[in-house]
Amino acid sequence: MRFLSLAPLCAGALLLSSCVSIGSGAEPPEQLITLTPAAKAPAGSASEGTIDSAIFVFEPEVEDRLDVKRVPVQIDASSLAYLQNAFYVDRPARLFQSLLAETLRVTSGRLVIQGTDPGLPRRTRLYGKLVEMGYDAQAMSVTVTFDAVRVDPEGKINAQRFSSTVPGISADAAYVAPALNNAANEVAGSVAEWMNGFS
Repeated sequence: MRFLSLAPLCAGALLLSSCVSIGSGAEPPEQLITLTPAAKAPAGSASEGTIDSAIFVFEPEVEDRLDVKRVPVQIDASSLAYLQNAFYVDRPARLFQSLLAETLRVTSGRLVIQGTDPGLPRRTRLYGKLVEMGYDAQAMSVTVTFDAVRVDPEGKINAQRFSSTVPGISADAAYVAPALNNAANEVAGSVAEWMNGFS
């Protein structure tokens, strides 16, 4: 892994932790990136249901390049960097899990539980893999791609890939952050529509 002008100069992935220091007197990053749901349940709203009718949303799997609080930048087919001065507030998988859960909560009207698998088979479960959530330097675009896997209470499995790309984005956190949020919301909305179609 190499860092170009898009990221602070580091020797590689093993030295990444020495290039990023938050706290202990270090200067905070210029921008923290999160995912904000386009639709939120209003304050005071409540969901009811039994555990048998609930939807369980689990943290997506990710590759190592997405398992850090950095925005990956695809330089070319074989080179990766991280966007300069841009850090997620949490790991991308956890941010996307929360976005999916909130979107489903608002659109389905069902009880949505975010967390670990209770180990009981008769549940509707949403698993998946966050394939992409980053910036493409050559295409000047942001892409979010999620491979969703739905398991119904009877054990039937349905899978589908969802993806959204926002083109024409400069390699600057001020532009990349809202584009990531828009793309992630579009994917989450499509996943929710797909999930609700099984009801």
